[in-house]
Amino acid sequence: MSLKLYNTLTNSLEPLQTLIKGEVSLYCCGITVYDYCHLGHARTCLVWDVVRRYLQWRGYKVRYVQNFTDIDDKILKRAQSEGSSMEEVSERFIKAYFEDMDRLGISRADSYPRATHTIDGIKHLVGELEEKGYAYPADGDVYYEVRKFAQYGKLSKRKLEDLQAGASGRVEITDEEAAPKKKDPFDFALWKGAKPGEPAWDSHWGPGRPGWHIECSAMVKQELGETIDIHVGGSDLIFPHHENEIAQSEAATGKALANYWLHNGMVKVGGEKMSKSLGNFITIRDLLEKYDPMAVRLLILQAHYRKPIDFTDEALEAATNGWHTLQDALAFGYQLGFSDTQRYSNNAYKERFRELVDDDFNFTAGLSVVFELAKILKKERNLSIHNQPLEIEIAQIEDKWRTLLELSTVLGFKFSQDIIESVQMGQSEIEDYIDQRLQARQAKNYQESDRIRELLKKSGVILVDYPNGTTQWHRD
Repeated sequence: MSLKLYNTLTNSLEPLQTLIKGEVSLYCCGITVYDYCHLGHARTCLVWDVVRRYLQWRGYKVRYVQNFTDIDDKILKRAQSEGSSMEEVSERFIKAYFEDMDRLGISRADSYPRATHTIDGIKHLVGELEEKGYAYPADGDVYYEVRKFAQYGKLSKRKLEDLQAGASGRVEITDEEAAPKKKDPFDFALWKGAKPGEPAWDSHWGPGRPGWHIECSAMVKQELGETIDIHVGGSDLIFPHHENEIAQSEAATGKALANYWLHNGMVKVGGEKMSKSLGNFITIRDLLEKYDPMAVRLLILQAHYRKPIDFTDEALEAATNGWHTLQDALAFGYQLGFSDTQRYSNNAYKERFRELVDDDFNFTAGLSVVFELAKILKKERNLSIHNQPLEIEIAQIEDKWRTLLELSTVLGFKFSQDIIESVQMGQSEIEDYIDQRLQARQAKNYQESDRIRELLKKSGVILVDYPNGTTQWHRD
């Protein structure tokens, strides 16, 4: 079975055929850096992180680019309210972005272009569109003439007569200001003339700054070329952002911008669309104060990437329990002394995982294989804890554990190095600590006795004292 993707452009599943055999160029519309990242950002960034990981596991060489929008009305408004600058706001929230994504175990992209670092490319692209008759200047602004692009609406499947200007909520200038300058209400800004107190760059249209949509077109071209394999983002970007990207890029180059367009579904909180007005707006860092990052990762992967996902306390608690199951199974291999540096083996579990996930990145189905393995290993772990004979030979346990470790890594589950080190504490070392504790108790040094108990507990070792003076232990 070949890897198939649901292409928003054609509304159909299509086999992946890349521009260069064995290589994938992947671009994700990233974050506008004016505030802390929220759950919607968590889902978008995590989903495409796992897609990249999976493509690499399948043998592709992936170049993954994710941009930062660091010039925008929202950033300027924040800077004005704080009495700071656009640069200060952007830098602060880019730093916060990486802190949040690192905690979620999201790998760094190969490149993070910024709009303000791509100004020359943006101006060049706007100039090309003007030369080819797709753009026109108007009193310091430059607009894209939508009706000149015959295929406008091919991604969103919308017709011009059905559209409303400003549908994205991201129109940078009001309709009242734009209306006298535009030839048509559907035209959108490529370049915006400077306003008092706002950052501006020189151009032959006068000082100004780029429109939102042209930024991504220029950054894609700069980082990956005129045509790329896969362009991804949230489904809220289909119209108008991605639609406008296509219109800009394809009018300028005469080539397809991307061969596959993939979009992840939206996020709800307690059944409602997340919004500040409803009081259910949750940042990633607020969520991670309460829940393990890997439990959040598990919850996101439990819903197919194209479907909506609802963050509820019940769902997060269930995901936490699921992560504990997976964590216990992974810990068992380290407790048995298995090495995670040896080569992985091929087996039926991995083949089934691949077949399931190859169907439009169905990580939700792939998780069923992961948890099938985890439950087998956890059962053997429980038998070991209670000194009962194992039901599976050690060689088979090791093979299943290696498979679980490999597939968990593909999905981005990050097993704490502290836990690895703690479960690898050897039996002789544990018994030495127990002897030290016995001597402390005999000397009535109960503070030292308690210290050793807590030290072992933090390492996943539970002590049980019996009335006859003996102490037994088991791993937690």
